[in-house]
Amino acid sequence: MNTSKIAAGLILLFAVTLATSQQTPPAAGQPAQPGQPGGPGRGGRGGGFTQPEPIDFADNTGWTSMFDGSSLKGWDGNMDLWHVENGAIAVESTCEKPTGTVYLIWQGGQPGDFELKAELRGEGAGVNSGIQYRSFIQPPRPAGEGRGGAPGGAPGGAPAGGAGGRGPSGPCPSGQPRGTPNPAAEAKWNMGGPQSDFDGTNRYSGQYYEGGTTRGIVAWRGQVVRAEEGKKPRLLATIGDKDELGGYVKINDWNQIHIIARGNQMIHIINGHVMSVFIDDDATKFRKNGLIGIQIEGTGKVSFRNLWIKMSQ
Repeated sequence: MNTSKIAAGLILLFAVTLATSQQTPPAAGQPAQPGQPGGPGRGGRGGGFTQPEPIDFADNTGWTSMFDGSSLKGWDGNMDLWHVENGAIAVESTCEKPTGTVYLIWQGGQPGDFELKAELRGEGAGVNSGIQYRSFIQPPRPAGEGRGGAPGGAPGGAPAGGAGGRGPSGPCPSGQPRGTPNPAAEAKWNMGGPQSDFDGTNRYSGQYYEGGTTRGIVAWRGQVVRAEEGKKPRLLATIGDKDELGGYVKINDWNQIHIIARGNQMIHIINGHVMSVFIDDDATKFRKNGLIGIQIEGTGKVSFRNLWIKMSQ
């Protein structure tokens, strides 16, 4: 008997058996073995791993409520403008009675590292809004200057219809005279600093905007941007297409806003989709904590409800 041929045959049979065991999935109801698809270890495509369970936006365990749903207790602003309506904080700016750029400030402190959740609804194409955080009270805006020092008041210099802006002129569509806001009356609550932006035309919603500084728009929707001392903020990566991400934002309906501020990293999420990320490595401009507030400018109506915050340990 040729022992060498027998040995070679046994080796070949072992190799075929091993290959077959690696390629054939286990029978229904049978546990996968190590090395098999779906078995333990990283050798198989399944690898025994499972997809992470989605976090329920409505699960507020461990979070602190910022709004009681019936009053503006714990908030400070012009109460002639801000009010509670149908369980939400609401404010409306019209052509006849424009608010200008105004803020309502949470009185719960000046958090640094935290997560914030809220539902936001903007009504009207002309409305511009957002959530301020790590912010400050800035000096009154000079005549002719909008938020963040940009002419016109809106991001990028777009007309905002607010005080000193280059918005529409002439009578209102109703035929009534166009109103003029009074910025001096809002000086006490004139906020500057980071904002998770939102607007009625969905051009800016989700971006990282900074008012009251020289920065303005830093991370547009779909961008991961890094700032370093002595350099202009630069694009590090892209999350997705700006317009495609904008398709997840609901117009004239409620949107789930989620802001994560952790160290020098800020993440803006709308309806479960990351919209922008800003990594602020510029120690000369980075703000590690500050005020939280909500805002309106332009014309239209915004409402906020289910506001929650969770401080980092």
